[in-house]
Amino acid sequence: MSSLRNAIPRKAHKERAQPHLRRKFGLLEIHKDYVIRARAYHQKEQTLLKLKEKAALRNPDEFYFKMIKTKTVGGVHKPESQANKYTNEDLMLMKNQDIGYILQKLQTEKKKIERLNGMLHSLENHSSSKHVYYADNREEAREFRQKVSKQGNPSAFKDLPKVILRKTDSSYRELEARKKRLKDLEKIYTDMSMQKELQKRGKKRKLREDEMVSPTSRPEYKWRQERKR
Repeated sequence: MSSLRNAIPRKAHKERAQPHLRRKFGLLEIHKDYVIRARAYHQKEQTLLKLKEKAALRNPDEFYFKMIKTKTVGGVHKPESQANKYTNEDLMLMKNQDIGYILQKLQTEKKKIERLNGMLHSLENHSSSKHVYYADNREEAREFRQKVSKQGNPSAFKDLPKVILRKTDSSYRELEARKKRLKDLEKIYTDMSMQKELQKRGKKRKLREDEMVSPTSRPEYKWRQERKR
């Protein structure tokens, strides 16, 4: 019977619309909307009751340091400013660690660029009279041999398999991306080194554009000469 009951088409009941005089209040709320709204209301109510109970049972002798290190602004707790949290020695130490990490990444990128340059350079300067092809099976090796015998002395890249050509193109793209990354790391390293030098003791001033030997977009500083003891 249940299968026959489901086979009979049923009437689709539509939701009742908001009366014309009450359209300014938006869509008419159905039972599902009311359940969601009621649950949210009761959840907030329970939260307020727990907070009131916690405040009523609070220990008047309770103390922790955040009581004196925070303040209430518009009903919101805000901690004190931590701008001077670290001393100059701590800042210099952290700056040295950051510079060391950037320098390590910079050297790693240089080595990878040198390796890629060497691989691509050897591929470009490979003798056209002697090529090494790597085949997966005997049939592919026979095809390479026939192609070379027909064309005689092929060029370096003209008759290479598509797989090798795709790998070569991807290597060139990787090389360009690593060169761009190297430039960014060098700029970051230069800026961080300048900030580190500016944090050191000693009188210094920023040079004007007419005082620079070779004016650039980056600022240049001059330190006052001090007698070394």
